[in-house]
Amino acid sequence: MFFLVLFIAAPIPRDPLKSEKVYWTILPSGNISEPKVLPCWLDTHDAEQKAAQRKGDFKDKIVPIEDAEVFVSLVVPAYNEEERLGRMLEEAVDYLRQEYGDAHGSLERKPQPNGASAHKTLNNRKNLSNGDTVATAGNLAPKGWEILIVSDGSTDKTNEIALSIAKYHQLTQYPLPSPGTRNSHVDQSTYVPHGSIRVVTLKENRGKGGAVTHGFRHVRGKYAVFADADGASKFQDLGKLIRECQAIEDKDGRGVAVGSRAHLVGSEAVVQRSFLRNLLMHSFHVLLRLLTTPATSAIKDTQCGFKLFSRPSLPYIIPYMHSEGWIFDVEMLMLAESGGIPVAEVPVGWREVKGSKLNVIWDSLGMAWGLAILRAAWAFGVYRR
Repeated sequence: MFFLVLFIAAPIPRDPLKSEKVYWTILPSGNISEPKVLPCWLDTHDAEQKAAQRKGDFKDKIVPIEDAEVFVSLVVPAYNEEERLGRMLEEAVDYLRQEYGDAHGSLERKPQPNGASAHKTLNNRKNLSNGDTVATAGNLAPKGWEILIVSDGSTDKTNEIALSIAKYHQLTQYPLPSPGTRNSHVDQSTYVPHGSIRVVTLKENRGKGGAVTHGFRHVRGKYAVFADADGASKFQDLGKLIRECQAIEDKDGRGVAVGSRAHLVGSEAVVQRSFLRNLLMHSFHVLLRLLTTPATSAIKDTQCGFKLFSRPSLPYIIPYMHSEGWIFDVEMLMLAESGGIPVAEVPVGWREVKGSKLNVIWDSLGMAWGLAILRAAWAFGVYRR
């Protein structure tokens, strides 16, 4: 009886609709494009996994993901965010443009010394403070960036705001950086070409977790990061996330960097919150420690909306996501833990932003219920890899 109740209560996400597998962007003319098909690494990966299993290969393992086309992909889940999205996107585009230059993705290949393979020389690169790499002899490295705004059934002007910002930046060319500045390694004037800022529309609201998971199915980056549309997290700390992720990646290049606000406990931003909100926050942390697996329970801040994943880690997490509400972060971290993926918790800047859609009492109760169902579903085999 318990298993039947759990089976009924455990959420099973619906498959994406055909209309949700396309995106809109700004053309060189300044007009909005016709719907364009989103590339989907997950569809390709699933087909390759099934083919390999039929041949007897990778029977108990996951096949590698296809190569990245850009260095970093940013996914922004947005539900009726017309008031707050603009500031966040401006901050993100400015940082990505200054730190990573031209948004065109490419693979830079240089001759291999003494006939060495690209695989053997893949790590011959110079790491920059922002986590980017400058190719050295024999290095093969994706370059550039992209932004995917996933409008989660929005009924306001979220889409229009996103496309207006894309239009401004994609039609603007920026001069060379001054010598000696932090982005002086960019050796050509930069611009944001069409297709680098993409707007994806979900027909109905699925929840933040559903929007993030949908966006992550379509990322082209070596690193994939999601950031909340309210701009509460300091986007300039993206470089910190990338560096920390690179520092812990395993031999397969898998790693996760979790933005954390734990260092802000006791700060003015947290102290000024209501007693009820702080009480519920601490209660949820206690529940996390009781219900989650050891490595996940050791993370001090699981709910910060600023997390980064290396590309090779995605096939171990995204295909197995079920939670589409506020608790999805925990499921991502539990899946990373079960897959043996290293996780780093990284302090990031954060500020309180007005306009939150979180109902402190009801959503806190919903998160507690969702966490209990999530843990039980994985523990009793309702969810499986």
